[in-house]
Amino acid sequence: MANPVLQFQILSKDPEATGSFFAELFGWNVGASDTMGYRRIATGSAEGIQGGIWPAPPQAQSFAQLFVAVTDIRASVEQAAKLGAKVLVPPAALPDGGQVAILHDPLGLPFALWQRE
Repeated sequence: MANPVLQFQILSKDPEATGSFFAELFGWNVGASDTMGYRRIATGSAEGIQGGIWPAPPQAQSFAQLFVAVTDIRASVEQAAKLGAKVLVPPAALPDGGQVAILHDPLGLPFALWQRE
């Protein structure tokens, strides 16, 4: 199976300002904050991927990360760790189904693994 990038996420100290910036700059439609503080981004194009904005935790800097599809999230997390990745959030169930894990590659770049159901 290929492992496509499914989605991007922006974590921001000020999600409202970040959403307004990208909406104004690119014409993206940034949805209202849901109960978890998440805002969906629709880029308005069938080309590329869609994304979202999360509030960054107090101790984190603002950053962007990619969500990569995997068929076996636990095996992929184990393999990533063997290759030097740091697991920040172990595999966890998502409210809409599937599982996600958040990692840093060996140089500290954040990324996520996403196993859809």
